[in-house]
Amino acid sequence: MKPRHNIYIDADTSAELEALAARPGTSKSAIIGDALRHYFRHRGANALEEALRIRLDRLSRESALVRRDIDVLTESLAFFVRLYLTFNAHTPVPDKSTQAVANERYQKFIEQVGRQIAGGRKSFESDEAEAEQ
Repeated sequence: MKPRHNIYIDADTSAELEALAARPGTSKSAIIGDALRHYFRHRGANALEEALRIRLDRLSRESALVRRDIDVLTESLAFFVRLYLTFNAHTPVPDKSTQAVANERYQKFIEQVGRQIAGGRKSFESDEAEAEQ
């Protein structure tokens, strides 16, 4: 036996319920029962949203850590290239002219990296495109 419930709904909702219940093979009780089951079932969606929010927060923190690591690697690479160009400037004693050559090479390196990034090219792609220029 199903328990009886007396409810009050607004006139517009009542009219929609009447129109829906007028279809063959359905009743007001079935419609309201289905609507309540659906409501109760999806009430747990808030728990899912909370779980997704927590996951997204964690992904955001991890993304920030990855970004920091990339910044460190970028700075390390830039420092290494500058150091490499300083010590391989083809003069035996690092003096002012050696530093000038190293700085010039470093600026050319930075410009080349900028051109490659702006052009969408990667260092690991073939050098055929560069030879065509």
